[in-house]
Amino acid sequence: MSTRPRRRAAFLLSALLLAASTTAGTAAHAAPVRPGGYVALGDSYSSGLGARSYDSGSGECRRSARAYPALWADAHRDRTFAFTACSGATTKDVAEGQLAPLDGRTALVSVTAGANDAGFAEVMTTCVLSGDQGCVRRIDTARKYIEGPLAKDLDRMYDAIRGHAPAARVVVLGYPHLFTVPGGCAGGLSDTKRAAVNAAVDAVDKVTAERAARHGFVFADVRNRFAGHGICGSAPWIRSITFPVDESYHPDATGQGKGYFPEFTATARP
Repeated sequence: MSTRPRRRAAFLLSALLLAASTTAGTAAHAAPVRPGGYVALGDSYSSGLGARSYDSGSGECRRSARAYPALWADAHRDRTFAFTACSGATTKDVAEGQLAPLDGRTALVSVTAGANDAGFAEVMTTCVLSGDQGCVRRIDTARKYIEGPLAKDLDRMYDAIRGHAPAARVVVLGYPHLFTVPGGCAGGLSDTKRAAVNAAVDAVDKVTAERAARHGFVFADVRNRFAGHGICGSAPWIRSITFPVDESYHPDATGQGKGYFPEFTATARP
């Protein structure tokens, strides 16, 4: 039997393998994964509670495809993405339970945290169920924590983030004013309560910005983005009391997309 057919077959096989490897190489070259990924940490304002479209695999963390981290990742598909933010997380929860994806190659980190340490969920429950005086007293208690222990809570979390991701750009995002003041809407809180809650938000943002700067992190202030879009405003981006109840007082999909996302995008780059 002649060896010529065998040689032809071998030649054709080699040519096909070469073509396949060239095609694969071209495809990989067309859409490379850039070195240095993005990791999203934090509480419900980063997980996207209130924006809905939750990842069923995230359980009670309620991570949403409409949250600003997911929106940024969708717009930067050449970056690896890890989403560990979780509804209800405190600074301790972030430091002890969310940092596994971070390493020396991580290029970008985002985080919101501090409101749960200060007991904002309890603040809002008290303000809904109590009169003005009861609401203001509970806020005063929260502010004592904000102006005292919260700084150390944030320092410990920021130290842990930097220890795990020494080369990353870390963007710390603040919280928006929840309410438009003055303003009126059915079932809304009084202007006294709204103003006191917003002032407490300002206090959290102030200490957060100060501690972030001490660690060389970038603070992204979202209050201007949300101006005019608080509860009882003409076009609110934050949910009032709603069902499920845990979504109350959180940004909706518009708040994530038009409030948090553009602010993060503007500060994610050096």
